[in-house]
Amino acid sequence: MYFKFEKLIIWNKSMIFGERINVIIESFPKKEKFNLSSQMLRSVDSIALNISEGSILQSTAEFKRFVGYSIRSLAEVVTCIHKARNRKYISEKVFHELYLESYNLMNMMVAFKKNIT
Repeated sequence: MYFKFEKLIIWNKSMIFGERINVIIESFPKKEKFNLSSQMLRSVDSIALNISEGSILQSTAEFKRFVGYSIRSLAEVVTCIHKARNRKYISEKVFHELYLESYNLMNMMVAFKKNIT
């Protein structure tokens, strides 16, 4: 048995991305615990949470709306990784890896949303 969303590639990739972000923010300064770290974690978790919520017993329009929320949450994460790089909490290498992963996930989510019927 499984839930519909568990078979979605965008949900699985967003789960992996969320756990990666969670590991990375562990190294942020303690002063960021209730600021950037918290915002990044809430935003990245919202990606998968909205996909799963929208997929269960929702109309097509509602599902599209929830995927849209996920896309906006991912945009927040991208801004947070820019801030983390600017504050020297992550290296350029890590920034580029996260940015590329975000970019690819965003493209997948946009394409998925367009194809929801």
